[in-house]
Amino acid sequence: MMGKNAFHRVAFFGGLLIFAATAAAGAQETSLEEVPALRERAVVMRIVSRIVEQNQQVVWDMENTKVSIPGRPVGLKLVGQDLVVAVQFTPFLRSSGRHILVAQGQIWINVPNEGISYRTTMQTIPLEFRERVYYFPLGSVKDPDEARIEIELTMEPYSETEPANARRPRERIPSP
Repeated sequence: MMGKNAFHRVAFFGGLLIFAATAAAGAQETSLEEVPALRERAVVMRIVSRIVEQNQQVVWDMENTKVSIPGRPVGLKLVGQDLVVAVQFTPFLRSSGRHILVAQGQIWINVPNEGISYRTTMQTIPLEFRERVYYFPLGSVKDPDEARIEIELTMEPYSETEPANARRPRERIPSP
């Protein structure tokens, strides 16, 4: 297991890492226009990824919007010099209105003089449409002296007619 000091050596994101991010829902996507019945159950996931340094300064952020259907994951991959973070969010809709988002994270860190460390996490997050949730694949909001990667996500029904200004995310931080 990687110690806290080893994490801090690798976690200096500002000068150490160069990130590239991608969002993907699958190798071959079916267009909502090709299968109109998919539109009724489709969701829009808005994902904001951030790297926050030990001093709480955001040193990198990126926003993605992806349309998906229940059961189809939306992926995000962050690649750095000594770090790879791969996250998948899979939405599941429930008739009660309290939906489920399954978040799976995989992290590979090359710690100098210690080798490669691998961690995987899986979390089931209950949420409602337009509710803002946070996922921390690396680091924690509980320790302000620790650098972290945070992912903010909102999910809403896919609609071609809903005006953009009607979207009002609500905020919630799930417990780790």
